[in-house]
Order: sequence, then C-alpha cells, then structure tokens
Amino acid sequence: MKGNRFNGLDHLRALAIVLVLMCHYLAFRHPDWLDAVGRFGWTGVDLFFVLSGFLISGQLFRQIREYGIIDLKAFFTKRFFRIIPPFVFTLVLYFCFPFFREREALSPLWKFLTFTQNYGLDVVNKGTFSHAWSLCIEEQFYLLLPAILILFMKTGGFSKLKYVLVALLVISVLLRIFSWNYFVEPALESDDFWKIWYMYIYYPTHTRLDSLTIGVLIGFLYEYSVAFKKIIDSRGMLFFFAGLIMLALSFWLCYDQASREASVFGFTLVGLAYGLLVIAAISDSCFLSRTSLSWTRQLADLSFAVYLSHKGVIHIIQSVTEQMNLSENQLLIVCLAGCLVAGLFYRYAIERPSGWVKDQWLNQKTKLSGN
Repeated sequence: MKGNRFNGLDHLRALAIVLVLMCHYLAFRHPDWLDAVGRFGWTGVDLFFVLSGFLISGQLFRQIREYGIIDLKAFFTKRFFRIIPPFVFTLVLYFCFPFFREREALSPLWKFLTFTQNYGLDVVNKGTFSHAWSLCIEEQFYLLLPAILILFMKTGGFSKLKYVLVALLVISVLLRIFSWNYFVEPALESDDFWKIWYMYIYYPTHTRLDSLTIGVLIGFLYEYSVAFKKIIDSRGMLFFFAGLIMLALSFWLCYDQASREASVFGFTLVGLAYGLLVIAAISDSCFLSRTSLSWTRQLADLSFAVYLSHKGVIHIIQSVTEQMNLSENQLLIVCLAGCLVAGLFYRYAIERPSGWVKDQWLNQKTKLSGN
C-alpha cells in the first residue's frame, strides 16, 4: 500500500477490465483461441463488484470509525463527478451518433438516466450498451449503502452488520433459486431461454448481491477487526492460493454458465474467490501488495472509461478496417489499442476536468462550512 492506495488492487482492477474486454470481444470478429480465454471473462464484472464493495464501504467505515458520521454531501459529490460526466458523454455517443452503436436497438433513455436499465433488460432485442447494467447496480449500491449504514448507526445495531451481510448472501442464492424455478426452468426448451436467463438471473440487482456484499464484508472486518487484519497481514500468500483454487473451482462449476448449478451458486463462489484475492491484494505479506507496476496502475485508472466505451470503439474499428484484410490477431491488437486511446481521451477530456470541478466544489463547501 502506498499512501491511501492499495497497489494490489490496481493489479486486480487491471485484470478485471482485461477479462471484460476478452468476454465482450467474443461478440465481434475474433481469433479462435479467444473462445477459450474469454469464456470466463464475464467474471471480471464480479471482480469489479468485490473491489467496489470493499473500497466504497471502506471509505464510509473509516468516516464512521473516526468521526462517528457519514459526510453524505462529500460522498455523493465525489461519486457524481466520478461517474456522471463520462457516463452522460457515452450516452450522447450512443443516442446521437448511431454509427457508435455495436447493435441496432437501445433501451429507453429514461432507464439509463435512472440507472434502472438492468431490470427488464431484453439483451436479445435491445442489447446495445447492455453492459451499462453493471453500472446501474453500482449506482444503486452507492445510493443504498450509506442509508443502510446510517440506519444501523441510529438503531445501535452497527456491530451486527456482519451478520446481515452474510444473510444477504444467503438471500441472493434463495432469490436465484426462485427465479430459476419460476422464470427460467419453464423456458429451458424455448427460443427465449437466453433472453429470460439474462433478464431474471444475470442482470437484476437482487440476484447479483453476492460480490458487492462480499466486498462490503471484507471492508467491515478490515476496519473493525484487529484480529482479521493481523491474519491478513501474516497470511497473504495463503489467501492468494486459496483464492486461485476457489476461482478454478468456480470456473469448473460455471463451465456451463446457464446451468442450474452455475446460475444458483456460481456467482457466490466467484465472488468468494475474488474476495480471497482482494484480501491477498491488501496483505503486507503478499507480493500483490508489495509490487507496484505502472502499467497496471494506468490500466486500473483507465478501466471505467474503457468499460464505458469499448464496445462502440471495437465496432467502429472493425467496421472501418473491414476492407484491410487484417488477420484476427492483428485486428485484436488494433481494437485493444483503440480502447486504450479512447480511455485516454475520456481521462483528459472528461475525467480530469470533472475532477477539477469536483475539487473546487468540495473546497468551496469546506470554506463555507468553516465560516
């Protein structure tokens, strides 16, 4: 850890965006070897969820531990300027410039603006910018988590939060069992199977609580349990190898992603595996934490911008280069380079200016409150 930044988490965030890119690239012209590599790329979103759960809850837990309050204005100001400007810019690209769309049909604009697109998402017929579903869950998480923590503080049950988080994991599994039995199983032999599976198992917030919950649980124990921190710091490599073993087990279980076993238990197992790797990444005794790499840090910083823009960028590059007779491997390199260039554009044209405005806003608020 350097300053307030965990070096190990940069490596994991870089891994997450690479996994997502490999998974989504399968929808475009791609080399044959990518079918095996990208098969489990969808788990990159779960890794992002664990990271967000840990980092965002950690900020709030530190405020509660040090000051006994949550500064909601500062929290939502930071989230707004971090998320909304690049997201709105991406929406403008999708809704105003049809050539940017990787597919034909979009969900209604109001669903994107209210961050409810992940509910009722028909990925078969309205799959353009479908990857915004995970951002919807994250925004709902940002809205609900502070409210829940304040409620527990007010009612004096804050120490019981860890038990509630464990209960949420169980509830998420039960909700997926219900969704499978009542929505998915009756459609097993129908042409609408994949649409229904995504709509009722993969996209809804209430069926995807696992990884965020695991991240929050790690954040709670890290901030409030001295014994937990001692175990982390002394056994980082044990957590690392345990995470790899559990990840391999989860990949085995989820080889058929839409099977009953994978649909019900797969997300929990994947979240636990990535949770163990996050624990390893914040341990002083694990190489992930002790190693700082500039390229993983840069890729981690670009990950949100790349996530927002990558499908449109890949679509445009493949359309423009269609007559150039590039091999699949050459095209992959060009597309990945284009995604990084788009990420850099977002950083310097959108994220840096919005970050400056955020800092000025927060500084002004601090001066006014001081007066």
